[in-house]
Amino acid sequence: MVEQKYKQQHRQYAVIVVGAGMVGAAFACLFARANPQLQIALVEAHEGASYTSEKFDPRVAALTEKSRSLLECCGVWEQISEKRVSAYMAMDVWDAEGTGRIRFNCQDVHQPNLGHIVENSLVVESLLSEIQQLGNIEFLCPVTVASYSDSEQQVSLELEDGRRLSAPLLVAADGGNSTIRQQFNFPTREWDYGHSAIVTTVQTEQVNQQTAWQRFMPTGPLALLPLNKAGDQHYCSLVWSQESDEAERLMALDDAEFCQALSLGSEHCLGKITAVDKRYSIPLRQRHATDYVVERVALLGDSAHTIHPLAGQGVNLGFADVAALVETLSAAAKRGNDLGSLMTLNKYQRQRKPENLAMMAAMEGFKRLFAADNLALRLLRNMGLSQVDKLKPVKNEIIKKVMGL
Repeated sequence: MVEQKYKQQHRQYAVIVVGAGMVGAAFACLFARANPQLQIALVEAHEGASYTSEKFDPRVAALTEKSRSLLECCGVWEQISEKRVSAYMAMDVWDAEGTGRIRFNCQDVHQPNLGHIVENSLVVESLLSEIQQLGNIEFLCPVTVASYSDSEQQVSLELEDGRRLSAPLLVAADGGNSTIRQQFNFPTREWDYGHSAIVTTVQTEQVNQQTAWQRFMPTGPLALLPLNKAGDQHYCSLVWSQESDEAERLMALDDAEFCQALSLGSEHCLGKITAVDKRYSIPLRQRHATDYVVERVALLGDSAHTIHPLAGQGVNLGFADVAALVETLSAAAKRGNDLGSLMTLNKYQRQRKPENLAMMAAMEGFKRLFAADNLALRLLRNMGLSQVDKLKPVKNEIIKKVMGL
C-alpha cells in the first residue's frame, strides 16, 4: 500500500542535490537561505555518523577562514563552535631528509588563528539541523536512486520506493566515486598514487601547542592536527600518507607497536604517542573531471575533483565550489534564467576550474618534490624551506593564501 502511494508521487523542484555530506549539505543550506522562494530536494543514501562529545571523529577538516565564513553564512558556525572546534595558531613543517624547516604563525599576519580543525560529523550534523528548520528543503534520507533520466528541460530521479523527483538542475555532491558523474558520462583524468592515508585520533605525551605539525618524508607526509577537548590539549588527529605496502604493515601492528612507530615517524615532536583510537586506511587517488558541468547537471566538491591530502585543502576547495555555484545560480534565479542551462552553469565552471587545477598542480608539485631521492633536489628544498622561513613578506603571503584570505 505504501509502495503504491509512492509510485503515484511525482515531485517537482528547482534543484535536486544528491549527497548530504559536508559539501552537498552546505550547498543545499546556503542556496535555500539565499532563495527562499525555490524548492530544493536533498537526497542521501546513508544516514551519517552522529557527532558525540565523548570521542573525536577520526575524519576532520582543516577549515580556512573562507570556509569558516561560508559555514557562518549557512547559519551553523555558532552551533559548531559551541560544541567543539580546535583553532590552530601555528604550523610547523619540516623535511625528514635534512634540516629544512618553516614555521607559520597567525601573529605574523595579525589574525586570531590560521584556521580551525573541525570534525566532519559535527559539521554535517549542524548543517542538517539547520536544513530541518528551512521550509524550502525536503531532506530525503535514507533513499536509493534507482535511475536517472534527462530531457531537454528536466532531470528526473526514480527512487527505489517508486517516488519520482524532477528539476531543471541536478547537483552532484555524491563523492569521489560519483554515480552521477559516471551516469552522465563526464570524462575524468585520474591516477592512483600508490599510497594510502592512515587516519585516526592519537594522544600525545606533550600538549599540542595549538600547532599543526607536518613532516615530509619520501614515502609521504605525516600530519598531526591539534584537537582540544575540555581544556585537554594532548590530542591530535593523524593523517599519515604512506606507500600502500607500508600502510598495510602499519595497519597490521597492534596499538602499542603503532604508537611506537608513530612516535619515531613524527620525530617525537610531541613526545611519545601514548594512545591511539581505531585506525582507518584510505587509498589515495588523484581525479579531476574534464568538465564540471553538462546541460542540467553540475559536479560539486569531490565529485568534480579529489586531491592529495598533504595540505588538507580538499574540503576547502569543495566549499569554494559551493560559494561559486550558489552565487551563479542565485544571480540566474533573480533574472528568471534557466538554472540548468549550459549558459548558466558554464559561469560556475569558468570561476572554479582554473583555481582547482592550480591548487592540484601545486600539491602534485610538492608531493613530487619531497618524494625525490636526488641529493641535489634534497639540498635545494632544504635550503628553500629555510630561506623562505627567513623572508617574512614571502612567508606571510603564503600564510594568507593558505588561509583563503
